[in-house]
Amino acid sequence: MSDTTHDLETALRDLVVANRILANEDVVDAYGHVSLRHPGNPERYFLSCSRSPELVQRGDIMEFMLDGTPVGGDSRNPYLERFIHGAAYERNPETRAVVHSHADEVLPFTISTQPLLPVIHSAGLMGTEPPVWDIAEKFGDTTLLVANMDQGRDLAIALAERRIVLMRGHGFTAAGRSLSEVVRLSIMLPRNARILTTALQFGGLKPLSPGEIALRESMNPDGKEFYRAWEYWAMRAGCGDML
Repeated sequence: MSDTTHDLETALRDLVVANRILANEDVVDAYGHVSLRHPGNPERYFLSCSRSPELVQRGDIMEFMLDGTPVGGDSRNPYLERFIHGAAYERNPETRAVVHSHADEVLPFTISTQPLLPVIHSAGLMGTEPPVWDIAEKFGDTTLLVANMDQGRDLAIALAERRIVLMRGHGFTAAGRSLSEVVRLSIMLPRNARILTTALQFGGLKPLSPGEIALRESMNPDGKEFYRAWEYWAMRAGCGDML
């Protein structure tokens, strides 16, 4: 096996692990998904076929062009909302991995005037107040699902250079500089939302400052200090033997 092939297989193994972790940590359930930009071809990405993340295996991973077309005539049923991923990669060349989630804790912040502020240090990577993308503003009444590239590209504009965009009545999309980073961010975002919700009941709060956020964002996304969490979550999800 060549080094290139070995690196690709390692990346795809990690994508399976990411699916299992996000499911076990209740970031995704039967729905939601995580993708990875092809490490050797930035015009393609990897995403499971339409399957619940907890059940995803290596053989379920499909390869896509950025417009959502399966590579090689793969006829398996893809996720309808794969356009979220392709559009995010198309918009920002630095994006290496994407998560789409419907986490309950985040949903109130997509339908109210209360912004989802970063209030705990581990969620600093989310940046300042994330925008709320409302599909109805451009596309009128829909199922609220991102079902084509036009909708995906409009969402990607809202995401722009950010890490997080909230989706009205739907959930959130997270973009990362690496797979482990986007998984970590997607786990910490609902945790931050829970803590913020509790703090709001007390009255008055102190979110992270712009400087504190900048320092968190400047950290190496694949620093050795973060592997501890990846290993821990993988063990909790029952796939630590895959690492």
